[in-house]
Amino acid sequence: MPSALPGTSLLATLLLAGMAALPAQAECRFLIPLGGSGDPVVSKQIGPDRALGRTNWNTDFIVDRDYRSYRFFFTSASSERATFPIAGFMIFTDGANLQVINETPTFEPGEGREFGPFPAVPGRRTRLMNFKVGSRSRPAALGFSYRISVQGCE
Repeated sequence: MPSALPGTSLLATLLLAGMAALPAQAECRFLIPLGGSGDPVVSKQIGPDRALGRTNWNTDFIVDRDYRSYRFFFTSASSERATFPIAGFMIFTDGANLQVINETPTFEPGEGREFGPFPAVPGRRTRLMNFKVGSRSRPAALGFSYRISVQGCE
């Protein structure tokens, strides 16, 4: 059994020892969107599906170094309730990807949600985190406004 530190009770010493054994809170940093202005929070609207060209459904966030885990953040910026698909992917340096989010939630006006944390994949280097919002299967969600961001955590 440990002995008490000078000037403290045995109970205080045990509590301090237990606190030292607890993991520190993870330090997280916002990732910057690819092609963005430097603001880590992206504001968008769900746009229509296009036969030619690209939709605005995908947003990539640059992973500038190795992190232990990642968190996605979504906030409704519309005045209407809406239901639509949300997908999240880890994209690796070899071009492979891993889907970590595949949901179709309903969001009330102003409602936010955190997805994760999702641990880094051992032996793989993550290059981008991809957030996909919207799909042709939910045309009623067209025009829905939202804000998204992604964090990497040490």
